Order: sequence, then structure tokens, then C-alpha cells
Amino acid sequence: MHDFFSARRPAPLATTAMIATSHPLATSAGHEILSAGGSAVDAAIAAVAVQCVVDPLMTGIGGDCFALYAPKDGPIKALNGSGRAPAAATVETLKAAGLGDSVPQTSPHAVTIPGAISAWCRLHDDHGTLPLERLFARAIAYAENGYPVTPRVAMDWAKEASVVEGDAHAAAVFLPGGTPPKAGDRHAQPLVGARLREIAAKGAAGFYEGETAAKMAAHLQSLGGLHTPEDFHAGKDAAFWTDPIHAEYAGHDVYECPPNGQGVVALLILRILSRFDMGEGLSEADRIHLHAEATKLGYHHRDALLADPEQCPALVETLLSDEVVDALAARIDMTRALPPALWDEPEHKDTIYISVVDAEGNALSFINSIFHGFGSGRLCPETGVLFQSRGAAFRLIEGHPNAIAPGKRPLHTIIPGILVKDGVPVMPFGVMGGQYQAAGHAAFLSGLLDLGLGVQEAMDAPRSFAIGDVLQIEPGVSAEARASLEARGHKLEVQTSPIGGSQAVRIHEGTGFLEGGSDTRKDGMALGF
Repeated sequence: MHDFFSARRPAPLATTAMIATSHPLATSAGHEILSAGGSAVDAAIAAVAVQCVVDPLMTGIGGDCFALYAPKDGPIKALNGSGRAPAAATVETLKAAGLGDSVPQTSPHAVTIPGAISAWCRLHDDHGTLPLERLFARAIAYAENGYPVTPRVAMDWAKEASVVEGDAHAAAVFLPGGTPPKAGDRHAQPLVGARLREIAAKGAAGFYEGETAAKMAAHLQSLGGLHTPEDFHAGKDAAFWTDPIHAEYAGHDVYECPPNGQGVVALLILRILSRFDMGEGLSEADRIHLHAEATKLGYHHRDALLADPEQCPALVETLLSDEVVDALAARIDMTRALPPALWDEPEHKDTIYISVVDAEGNALSFINSIFHGFGSGRLCPETGVLFQSRGAAFRLIEGHPNAIAPGKRPLHTIIPGILVKDGVPVMPFGVMGGQYQAAGHAAFLSGLLDLGLGVQEAMDAPRSFAIGDVLQIEPGVSAEARASLEARGHKLEVQTSPIGGSQAVRIHEGTGFLEGGSDTRKDGMALGF
């Protein structure tokens, strides 16, 4: 029974359709489209367009997108909407420009060609029912006339303000009067509204061709970038459908997008955890410890091996094999924290998510991101496009699977998911929070399936995340668990900001009722009818 004194929201229920996002205006826009008979794809596009305006430090039309689409009758398919490096980008060229082994967030070389608009248009062409002009109406109105800044967006905006301070054009838009907007302030992005009008009229060509593409390329070149109009033209068709990957956990199948996304890491963590009893008898400290140790192993393999799918064709099958999972699970010591190691013992050397189920029963798991808060911090003054920083995920090490190369896609942190039971999709879900996402998928699903928590309850549980040499924990982790974890060697770091966010819509067997969840760490909500 829900604790109505907890200050946590109960999960909403609906009979016909539902959408969950991390911003109330985005949820409202998607709900409006569903109510008008639009498809899950229509609703997601309407919602993400709004969020690109009203949550500009988390997402934008200058970012990338991944999706899992589960039609009512048909197999689940994955959409890769990640952009590529410019054709002139090589390790040698960037090294000659003075870069080290990685690409700084605010460098023009961190800007890959945006893939989001290509993905939106591919989704809409294949599964949309209402015109883009209708889907973008709310977003255009907010961009041109202004919108109220919500509390969580305001908090994050202030925290990330330094990213845009160094770019006069970005600062002019995002630091009006020299300071970040506060909760309740009005903010507008009229040039983003103009871009959405172009895309509504011309499709992807309105973004990747003509004057808009030429202006974006010219501005990046003025910053020292290698981008050309031809790179943007090629980006128009960047998004492509592919087969999802999946693994079994707790009597369900978990579907993810294949590399270059880190969905395989979420599956690897779950596969490792499946070797342990994760039920209600496990203590809080043991549960956090197991999750931390499995996460360290999963992310260590991600950083060493994951890249553009053309660079790691057999990686998924290898990492998810029983041989590898058994070997990695055997490395975990319940009494102490250990450094991660690769299974074959070689020498050691931010985002928005939308979950939708429509009246026809089609489900969409959809994620759109500019990577870091405010992405690269670089804004094109003539188009209003804030560019992502996905190229910062590339390595500048010759021979590394994720080394930058012409037209190559970088490793991606954003991962939509779909939970399946007996071959039937039962829940599109996702977790935001940059690096946390793969670990977050595992923690959320374990709470749902191992502990029997409800959707909202599983989201609201205190979070932890093993990254680098620390174990981040939220304040809700008990003092007893903290002491036990420190005794095992974990270096705890209590977070002053929430770890990640999440959304989901669960389809209940038998009744078909929809149960929504939208993380209380964000401003958003789930809404259905």
C-alpha cells in the first residue's frame, strides 16, 4: 500500500494511453497528441520537441537520439540516431591541433554531426500519423513566446552555467542579464522555433541542407572545427533501423539498442547480478555492494571495448556469453571492494527520456541528448542550435576501438529499454543521468523484478553508483549500510544532487491497464487517459 505520508507521488493508472517524461510541459504536449488520436511516435516527437526548448541544458535539436519501437503486432526494432565525426577528423589531425588522449567538452572537435533530427524524421516517416507542423506547435509556441523555467531545470541550469560562460553566443541565450534564469522566470529561444518551422516544412532537409547547414558548418569552422556542409548533408540519412539486443533477467527479457550505445553494459550488469540471490533477504549494504561491483566490471569493459558497431561486430555475443558472465561474477568478493579487471586479463591500462504507449498498444522507448549539461557549450548565433558534445567520448589513441576517425560514431551513454514477458512487450523504460544509465537500468529492474516494487516505488528508491574510485550514494542510504560499505573498502561520496532520473509505462497483464512512473528527482510526470 502506498505511504501517503511519504511526500512521494503514487503511480498514475490509465486504461488507454500514457506518456511519461521528465518535464510537465513535455508530458502535456505528448498527452495532447495521444488524446487527438496520435501514435506513440507522434506523442514522443511532440514531447521531445517541447523538451528541446524548455530543458535546453539536457537536450536539443543539436543532439542525438536512440529509440526502441514495439508495434502492437510485430517485432521490436531499434533506431540508431547517433551522429558521426566529420570526414576530416582523425587522431593525427586532432593530436596536431594540440589535444591529448581525449577531446575536451567545449572543444569544437567534441561536436559530432547531430543525429536527432534525422531520427525524428525517420520515425515520423515510418510510424507517424499527424503532420510535423501539428506535432511541433507547442514547442514552437514556447520557443517564440517563452516558457516558465521549472525548479529542477533551474537548479541544473545554475550548476552548469560555467559551460556556456565561455561562449558569447551561448551566454547571450542562456545567461540573460549575465545570470541563469531562476525557477518561475520566463525564457525563450525564438531561433529554435524557426528551425522547427523549417523542419516541419522540409523534413530533415530543412536542418541538414541549405542555409541552415551551411551556417552551422561555417560557425564550427570559425571555432577551429573540421565540419563541412557536406558532413551535415550526409547527416540527413544518418538514422537507421537495426535489430535490438536482449538478455534474460528474472523471468523477463530486457531489450536494448546494440552498440555504439551502452545497452550491452546494462545487460552485462544484469547478467552478472543474475548469478546472485537478489531477493528480499539481501541486506541493503549487500545489494549496493553487488550492484557496485557488477557496475565496475561492466563499465571497465565498456571503456576498453565499446565503439561504433563496425569496430566491434562480435562484442555483444562475447560479453553476454555464459563463459564471460560466470568468470566476471566469480570475481566479486562480498567482503571487500575490488578493482575491476577485463575478463581475458589484458594488461590494465546529462539527457532526457520519454516512455509512451498509445491507444493501439504500440510502445516507444525514446531518448534524446546533448551529452553533458549544455552539450559543448557552443551555440551557432545564426541558427540558434546548441551543439552536443558527443565527440568528447572519442579516444585519441591509435588502435583503440573508440578512437576518432572520419565518419565514425562515438560510444554513447544514452540507452532506451523495453521489458518483455513471454514475448510480449510490457514496459518501455529508461534512465537518465549520463554515465549512470546502464547501472540505473539494472538497479531499477532489480527493484521491480527482485523486490516486487511498483514502477514509481522502484524509481524513488535511494540510488548508488560506482564510478571511478568512489561509490556515489544518495542521502537516503542508511547509516548502517554506509558503515558496512566503508568497512569493505568503498570510498563513499554522498551526493548533493540526485543521481539520474527515469520514466516508464508498464502494461499490466490481464487488465491491460497502464501504470506510469516519472522520477520525483525531476520536474516531470506520467499522464494517461
